[in-house]
Amino acid sequence: MTTTWLLALAGGVLIGLAATLLLWLNGRVAGVSGILGGVLFPVRGEVAWRIAFLAGLVIAGGAAIALLPGIATPRTGFPPVLLIAAGLLVGFGASMGNGCTSGHGVCGLGRLSKRSLAAVLTFMATAVVTTWLVRHVWGWA
Repeated sequence: MTTTWLLALAGGVLIGLAATLLLWLNGRVAGVSGILGGVLFPVRGEVAWRIAFLAGLVIAGGAAIALLPGIATPRTGFPPVLLIAAGLLVGFGASMGNGCTSGHGVCGLGRLSKRSLAAVLTFMATAVVTTWLVRHVWGWA
């Protein structure tokens, strides 16, 4: 069985490689919220590559689950209304921060962007507080 750190390392290398290739070959930053926004609010000539990128994410995730059984253990017990609210809050936060974790965390930090560093620190602090509230205050996890 492959160790967890090796899978994490391989995933990180693949994410970095994909972000680098998208920037070098297309001149685009791999910010998933911006890519999705470009599909939902299209600009002429900018949709096909965005759909291909998003489809690749879904297909690769499905392939990983199919080829590596047990790699992703489903989490249960969360009320659907909370999952929907969480998704909306993440979308709102990505809009407010002018980017998401992939854009700021993977691409922005790699370009030594101060704005991305501030965004990532905000994301991480919010995640720590939210996790603490969910687990220790509300007892949902």
